[in-house]
Amino acid sequence: MGIYIMQFVQYAFEAYYWLILISIFGSWFPKFHSSKLGSWVNRLVAPYLGFFRRFIPPLGPIDISPIIALFTFTFLRAFAIEGLRQSLRLLNV
Repeated sequence: MGIYIMQFVQYAFEAYYWLILISIFGSWFPKFHSSKLGSWVNRLVAPYLGFFRRFIPPLGPIDISPIIALFTFTFLRAFAIEGLRQSLRLLNV
């Protein structure tokens, strides 16, 4: 049972990571966020990226907040997965 929980959580983190990347690369194309796929991705990712955009202003035309958001997400993913792994081991699941 624990293996399935770990796989689900890993897949969920991986999917969200790719949604963040799609949103970042989609911002290079003017009409991406007005498309159905773009608006769907933006609805899922905007709250997370918005948190970083509040604290990190753009440097001229370059917005580095998504890069820092990806770096932070990678760290949080590793931390959460390891915490889940240890919790499942402790519970003998």
